Amino acid sequence: MRSGKEVARTAKKLFEASLVDGKLDTSVVATVVRKIAEKKPRGYLALLKAFWRLVRLETERYKALVESAVELEPSVKESVVADLKKKYGDQVEAEFALNPELLGGMKIRVGSDVWDGSVKNRLERLAEKF
Repeated sequence: MRSGKEVARTAKKLFEASLVDGKLDTSVVATVVRKIAEKKPRGYLALLKAFWRLVRLETERYKALVESAVELEPSVKESVVADLKKKYGDQVEAEFALNPELLGGMKIRVGSDVWDGSVKNRLERLAEKF
């Protein structure tokens, strides 16, 4: 059985080979997965899992989820998208969703980054202090 470090190293090399001009090429990803599944090298399931994790993290890196308690005006949406593109690059895609539990404000998640400016979060932080 392959060691965890060896699997991680191999997955990283395969992931780097899947990048074309710094962007993930889905056809290369599909080819890599197909070849691994066909050949079934020792520890291939762990390798596929590690490779898929890297691919997932890369794709999530450019997806923004913007949650708000009420529907945002188009000008606010445009402003949020412009700010996100400034920070993360032009390839970022924003998805807007309603979440009444926030009570007010917004919560933005891009990859593993989270900005929570919601009223709910502020109330929870205030409750922690007392």
